Amino acid sequence: MLTDALLILAPLFLGFAIALERRWLMTVIHHAVESLVYLILALLGLGLGQMEGLVDQLGQMAAQVATLVLTLLLANMLGLWLWHHWQPMASRDSGETGVTNYRRLFLAALKPLAAVLVGVILGHFLLPVVTWVEDLATWALMFLLLLIGLQLRNAGLSLRRLLMNRQGLGVALSLMLSSMVAGLVAMPMLALPWHDALALTSGFGWYSLSGIVVGDALGPAWGGVAFLNDVLREIIALAIIPLLIPRRPAMAIGYGGATAMDFTLPIIRSSGGLDCVPVAIASGFILSFVSPILMGVLLSLG
Repeated sequence: MLTDALLILAPLFLGFAIALERRWLMTVIHHAVESLVYLILALLGLGLGQMEGLVDQLGQMAAQVATLVLTLLLANMLGLWLWHHWQPMASRDSGETGVTNYRRLFLAALKPLAAVLVGVILGHFLLPVVTWVEDLATWALMFLLLLIGLQLRNAGLSLRRLLMNRQGLGVALSLMLSSMVAGLVAMPMLALPWHDALALTSGFGWYSLSGIVVGDALGPAWGGVAFLNDVLREIIALAIIPLLIPRRPAMAIGYGGATAMDFTLPIIRSSGGLDCVPVAIASGFILSFVSPILMGVLLSLG
């Protein structure tokens, strides 16, 4: 299992090692990443839709998702509040309401759910049972991680500067540690071994990764739970960032998890000002890099 985890993660490190000289390739990679994400989510839904006894398990899955979301929300807010209390971070009002961006981002956050729902409908009602879904999803994920590694390396970000951003590093570590605590608290309610419970809380909002990785290791039902847990983090983050960021920016940025460097960055910028942007990019970068490693290692312990 550890070998399989390392094999999946290898493209991330390979991509991070390659420097691109032609900048137009970044645009191509960006569109390819977006397309792959929706393909992976549709395959996740397809596998979920073809799972035996899906209808009977929906209630249990909903309870598991609610347990994870609530436990993570409370633990993350407490951990990030403690960091904010120890190392306060100043924020200023940017003078922008960001209402239009907020609505656009909120609607965009619903697209992953739509992709999975399409896959579920196709798998449950229209398509015959297929055996290659899991293999295709795994290969697509490996290619996605290669492209993500290329994006991280060639985004004009200095790894040294990101790791030396004290607030960004502190926010990322606070979210990671509090998520581990949440996993241990939720473990008896989820009826999972400790390492699997911690893996479920290690997605940090990266739903396309967590859904497939967890689904490969624990089955499509748990893959669906991991996906919903992380996509709901993104949606909740869009709602609470404008409320928290004026007085407690570290809490607002941190709860966005890995999405703070991309999806939730516009609303962090419009609600908290330019001072919040380097912290958001640093914390999001660190969490994006750590999440697949952490999940792979934890799931390999089973």
